[in-house]
Amino acid sequence: MNSKCDKYEAIFTFADDETLMRHIDECPDCTAEHEKMQRVSDLLKEVKPVFRKQKKTNVLKAACVVLAVFVVGGISFNELNRNYDVIGHIRYGDMSIEDYGFPVDSYGLLMVD
Repeated sequence: MNSKCDKYEAIFTFADDETLMRHIDECPDCTAEHEKMQRVSDLLKEVKPVFRKQKKTNVLKAACVVLAVFVVGGISFNELNRNYDVIGHIRYGDMSIEDYGFPVDSYGLLMVD
């Protein structure tokens, strides 16, 4: 009873190319496995340019989104800075509880009945 050779992966991973080619020449199981690996490698080489192009377009899309966020954010903050009373209340917190119409005591704290 013949068992299938399972040395291809170990030789491919840990040995040099010369040892691998010698074993492939001697072993029909590993020859078939090597042919399968070559077909997969050829397919990967064929689709590699498509993935590179796709990666470049994804980077371009991300750059456009970041630029749009900076432009919209810059315009928004510029408009808020023009309205000094609103931005002053937000930035410096110069509104008190009394400004909101709540009852306060002599210390400026919220008065509770």
